[in-house]
Amino acid sequence: MESNGGTLRTSRRGFLVAGGVLGSALAEGPVAQALDRLGEDGRGDVTESLQYPVVTLPADWRAVAEELDGVGGLGADGVVYRLTFPRYDLDLSSHGVGGLVEASFAAFARYPDGRTMLMGDVVATEGELQRVTDALQDHGLAQTAIHKHLPAHRPQLWWTHVHGVAVDPVALARAMRAGLDATATPGPRQPDTAPPAGLDTAAIDAALGARGRSEDGYRFSFARQETVSDGGRVVPGAMGVTTAVTFFPVGGGRAAVTGDFVMIADEVQRVIKILRSGGIGVVELHNHFLNDQPRLFYLHFWAVGDAVPLARTLQTAKAATNLASRS
Repeated sequence: MESNGGTLRTSRRGFLVAGGVLGSALAEGPVAQALDRLGEDGRGDVTESLQYPVVTLPADWRAVAEELDGVGGLGADGVVYRLTFPRYDLDLSSHGVGGLVEASFAAFARYPDGRTMLMGDVVATEGELQRVTDALQDHGLAQTAIHKHLPAHRPQLWWTHVHGVAVDPVALARAMRAGLDATATPGPRQPDTAPPAGLDTAAIDAALGARGRSEDGYRFSFARQETVSDGGRVVPGAMGVTTAVTFFPVGGGRAAVTGDFVMIADEVQRVIKILRSGGIGVVELHNHFLNDQPRLFYLHFWAVGDAVPLARTLQTAKAATNLASRS
């Protein structure tokens, strides 16, 4: 059912969704036809000046949320709409540490030219990865990285990062949905927000110079100072351009700590040396984008030990990168 002005319609699942620039532009046809294809230089439509994302309202993303059924929402600044899809179906462990929770995510931002960018990743088991790859490729999403986040772990998991730009954000959501549907990712569920037992979170906060959040572990996120862009579009930190740290308590003030550092090339070796000097292992070094400016590298790490000394080592490594003073 549509309103007289044509700005509201009833979705295929019976919800009222917003129309306009962020509404679905295509009612039929393959999802891939709605996505911008990358040009020969891999950058797509690049303008002479950077496009910054615009402020939106929660209602602008209602159709995207309906399509993805994820747990998430619009950031406080109204710029990035982000959803997470935890793999609660998996009994994930690494080096004897169980209870680990890893999640796929999808982050959307709208730009002045009316297009929307999607950045995200899909967590896939060894048996799911090729099905995920086929689904993403069939639906026109670019895969920008395929790698692991953890050292030896069970079950074996891969993370594949995705990128897309389209006039129709719902087409992007459908493409992401296809990738998720190629896995056994369960339906939405609120994360565990209970304070992690056995961790001195105040001391961890003091060591890292920030306040963590309890969300299936004790988590931190730190954005870069620079303006990061891809294909002429500024990419906010909430799209996944952050240094991320998660503490999983293992008892007695100890924790398994994992995450990744986002770095420019000149910072990579310094960060590796600092992490190793503090007993933190390095897992993967790779890119998440194909055409980012500045060129960024991501270093995944892992350690189990006393949580506060590990936090101090991570703070020293943070100081070796150009992170924003407030994240």
